[in-house]
Amino acid sequence: MNKKDIANIRKQFKLDNDHIMKIREIFNVYVKKESGEIYHHICQPFQMLEQESQELFLTNFKKVLTGELDTKLFELRFQRDINESAQTILYEGLHLDTTEAWIENMLQIVEKMYAHTVYEFDTMVTFIRGELRKPTSKRNSESEEGGDDAVYSNEFILCSQNKTDQPKKALLFDYIEKEFKPNNAFDPIINLAQPLSGFLFPAITDNAADVNHILYCAGKVNEPDETFVFDVLNCEGIITAMENKGCFEQILINVMGDEVDTKVISNVYEEIDKMVQDNKEQEESEPPKLDYKDVERILTVSGVENVDTAKVEHAFKAVVDDEKHEFKASSLIPKKIKINTSVADVSINPKELNKVKYIMYQGKRCLLLEIDEDVVLEGFRLETETL
Repeated sequence: MNKKDIANIRKQFKLDNDHIMKIREIFNVYVKKESGEIYHHICQPFQMLEQESQELFLTNFKKVLTGELDTKLFELRFQRDINESAQTILYEGLHLDTTEAWIENMLQIVEKMYAHTVYEFDTMVTFIRGELRKPTSKRNSESEEGGDDAVYSNEFILCSQNKTDQPKKALLFDYIEKEFKPNNAFDPIINLAQPLSGFLFPAITDNAADVNHILYCAGKVNEPDETFVFDVLNCEGIITAMENKGCFEQILINVMGDEVDTKVISNVYEEIDKMVQDNKEQEESEPPKLDYKDVERILTVSGVENVDTAKVEHAFKAVVDDEKHEFKASSLIPKKIKINTSVADVSINPKELNKVKYIMYQGKRCLLLEIDEDVVLEGFRLETETL
């Protein structure tokens, strides 16, 4: 799935949208802390909920599908030959006819979720199953063909796991009695704003379902829960965008050395950005990736000397243990490059890195930054000094 696929699904979570997305059932399971015991569960038609409750849940479901790919959201491949695998349970859940059978099916997932993890707070697990519909073509106003005459239809299951918070003590004003008194509420509050984890099954790419993949949502950026990934979802491992970028940088160091001109670094990021932008212009669904041949080409055109295939292959093998590994190009370009010194910290757009020079002046190390405007310090415009 790419950003566009996910965004198209996320925006459908809104009220009165049955013609595009129909949520049939919602199943809530309340689980007690430490013991992992199911305290209560209830399944009901989503449309039977009060409108305010529907809105709260819809916002929560959007949260499950919000975040950058390979940072917060991860498309995972299921492992093969796993007994009672999540893939099998979820696939069966898509096609079960009765609510009772679906409840038993989803409780198997809940059992897997709490078999290896203990929480210090009560949690709630929510499942919905429904259908996504999208016309294969726009309706022609003259022939009145198209529109809902033919649609892409995909059944799906979405899961969200949320923590509970205890209500804070507060002072209230009672309008009836006209007096101030403490808040005596003891009911736990379900935190629907920040899911602990979640997933969408199956992955849906270009309006087609892929039951061999699942979209997983991590609770925190660049911190996927490995236990959830391996033991609950039974999926293959994850390399986050941060880890991917770190590996790529180490490969560059192994090939170029740890001392390099800023112009070379700027050229490298510029070449990678060209690949990303060309992909967007061609509207290709598959994001561009870099293998060792691409890295060799990029380093060569960026001005790095003595680059050869064997050297790059060896660097790949040393860092990622696979000379055929591919890096997703979009995850390699930092939003900002930070230069930290004891005097000042500087944050620079990668595209502007060629305007930075590291020089020796009168025996002292200096950072030279080319700018296009006057510098204002505490309201004063600094004088220009010619060296």
